[in-house]
Amino acid sequence: MKRWKQQQQQQQEPIVLTLEQQRAEKLAQIGATLRRRREDKQISLERIESTTRIRQSFLQAIEAGNIDKLPEPVYIRGFIKQYAEALDLDGTELANSFPLEDYRQSLKPVGVSLPPAQLQTSHLYAIYILLIIGAVSILSQTLSNSDFQIGQTTQSQPPLPVANVAKPKAPAKVKPVATPKKQTKPVEIGMTFKEKSWIRVIADGKKAFEGELPQGTQRTWTANNRLSFRVGNAGGVLVNYNQEEAKPLGESGQVQEVTFGANNQRL
Repeated sequence: MKRWKQQQQQQQEPIVLTLEQQRAEKLAQIGATLRRRREDKQISLERIESTTRIRQSFLQAIEAGNIDKLPEPVYIRGFIKQYAEALDLDGTELANSFPLEDYRQSLKPVGVSLPPAQLQTSHLYAIYILLIIGAVSILSQTLSNSDFQIGQTTQSQPPLPVANVAKPKAPAKVKPVATPKKQTKPVEIGMTFKEKSWIRVIADGKKAFEGELPQGTQRTWTANNRLSFRVGNAGGVLVNYNQEEAKPLGESGQVQEVTFGANNQRL
């Protein structure tokens, strides 16, 4: 009887999928929809590849729901949009159904109440302002009394003879201090985006940038020891280092990783 109750309780508990499981499940649904649509219209994958400029291996992975053979999720969403529009479907709606983040993390609280600590902070701030005003008043009164005493002392002393007053010396010339030149970091890599591409930049082990940059963007990244790049569209990104001619990182649509060390040497 006890085991039967445990089984009933387990069946009633909702199954919470991880973000990766959500993506894989949704990709399988979208891929099946696109495959049926393509077969109904009697269109080959070669024709879709020619229209969208998406590699056939990526198109096959989308139809099969094989997320492990696809690049970053933001690029998967872009592929879905292009593929769907090539089949006269609503590419935006279909692409937005593919999750980029966990829906549980996107929920925000409806109301926010002020904690007691914040009310105490405002009280302390008012007391701090009153203390500053009091300190300024005391300092002003002290300076006024000092000026009055100095004035009385000056009036009581007889003026000095003119002969005893020494002539002021000319101030010594001060040589200007040269401003040190700005030193650049040992690793400096420039990139030009001739096509839209997603990129992630790691500088000295810390993430410096991650996101999608539009066509025509020019960016320069620096680091002390090492710069690592992961690019979703290697053929659309030109890299420039050691004053050499800018070259693409790879082929169009190819995911490429590259690392540069000291003196901009490619590792």
